[in-house]
Amino acid sequence: MFLSKGASVWRLLQHRHAPSALTASSCRQACSSSRLVLGIETSCDDTGAAVVDESGVILGESLHSQKEVHLRTGGIIPTVAQQLHRDHIERVVQEALRRSGVTPSRLSAVATTVKPGLALSLAVGLQFSQTFVRRHNKPFIPIHHMEAHALTVRMLQPVAFPFLVLLVSGGHSLLAVARGVDDFLLLGQTMDEAPGDILDKVARRLSLARHPRCSALSGGQAVELLAKDGDRLKFPFTTPLRHARDCRFSFSGLRTQVTREIARREAEEGVREGTLLTCASDIAAGAQHTVATHLAGRTHRAILFCKENSLLPLDRPTLVLSGGVASNQYIRKALSTVADLTGLQLLCPPAKFCTDNGAMIAWNGVERLREGKGILPPDADVCYQPKAPLGVDVTAEVRAAGIRLPSVKMVIPT
Repeated sequence: MFLSKGASVWRLLQHRHAPSALTASSCRQACSSSRLVLGIETSCDDTGAAVVDESGVILGESLHSQKEVHLRTGGIIPTVAQQLHRDHIERVVQEALRRSGVTPSRLSAVATTVKPGLALSLAVGLQFSQTFVRRHNKPFIPIHHMEAHALTVRMLQPVAFPFLVLLVSGGHSLLAVARGVDDFLLLGQTMDEAPGDILDKVARRLSLARHPRCSALSGGQAVELLAKDGDRLKFPFTTPLRHARDCRFSFSGLRTQVTREIARREAEEGVREGTLLTCASDIAAGAQHTVATHLAGRTHRAILFCKENSLLPLDRPTLVLSGGVASNQYIRKALSTVADLTGLQLLCPPAKFCTDNGAMIAWNGVERLREGKGILPPDADVCYQPKAPLGVDVTAEVRAAGIRLPSVKMVIPT
C-alpha cells in the first residue's frame, strides 16, 4: 500500500481491517462458549503445546527443546529439526492435555503456528494439527508466530491497544504498533540477519562451546555470560545504519566486523581458529553492546515517529519487548533506558515466555476467538508460509519522516 504525493500519513495509519466471518457452526459455538484453546508451536527447533483458558491461565503445557542436539551440530539443521518434531509432537501434545485435565472434546479450538518459520518444522505442526482437528471436529486457528509473540504480554497482564512492540529473536527483528489482535503497523524490520543469529555466530566464531562455563549454553547465552566480565569499549564496533533515519535493522555488517577482529587477535596471539582467545570476554561484550545500541536507537526513532503521528495513547504509552533475544538482560536494560528517556513503560514477558512456546500460540487463539477472527472449520485447506509479513508496512513513511535522534548519551548499566 502506497500513499500518493501529499496524502496524509494519518489515513494509512488509521486503516483497520474488518473482522472475518465465521464459516461453520462449530466456529460459532467456539466463540460463544467458555474458551479453552490448545496451542501448538513448531516454527523452529522447539516443540511446544499448551492449553490456555480465556483468562490467560495456562492449564497445562509441555515443551521439547532440541537445544542439546543443535549445540552438538553447531547450528539448526532443518531436516534434523523436522525429524525431532515428528518424534516428539504427539507426546508433547498429549502431555499438555493430560496436565491440563482437559479432554479434546472440551476444547474450543486448536491454534497452530503456520507462519513464518522453517518450512520443514512448520509442516510437522500443521499436519499434526489438521489431523487432530478433523478427528475431534474442532475449529482451527492458523497463527502468525510474530503476532503471538507480540500479544503474549496480554496473557500475563492487562495491556490495552495500541502499544509499540519490539520483537527480537534468532530469526527476526521488527518494530510494530499493535493496534488490535490482527492489526499491526510495521515500522521497521531486519534487512538481512537477525540479532539472535548474529550472537550465535559470534559465539561459534569465538569457540565459546569449548569454554568451561559455556558448554551447556546456547550461543546467545554464552555471549551474555562472558560479556559480564568483558570491557564493552575495548573493541568499539561500528553501530549499523548510523546515518539512516528509519527503523530498519541490519546486523550482517557487525558480524563481518567481529569476524575480522577475531581473526586479527588470533594472528596476534599466534593461535589457530577454534582456540579460545584471551580477549574473548571483551569481544563478546563489544558485540553485545553494539547489538543493544542498534536496537535501542531504532526503537527510539520508532517512539518519536509514533508520538508525531499520535499512534500511542498519551496516558502511559507502552513499549513491549519480546522474542528470544528479549531474554538478554543487557538488551533489556538498553531498551529500559530508551523507555525512560521517552516516557514509556517497558513491559517484558518473563524469559520462559520470550522463547517459543505453546502458551503464546494458545493465547493468540483465545484472542482471535474473542473477536471471531481467522477461525476456520476443521476441514479447511491451510498452507504454511516460511516467510510472512506482519501487518501494514509503513517503513517508507518512517523513512520519509527523516526523524533525527536527539544527541543523548545513553548509558546502559551493567
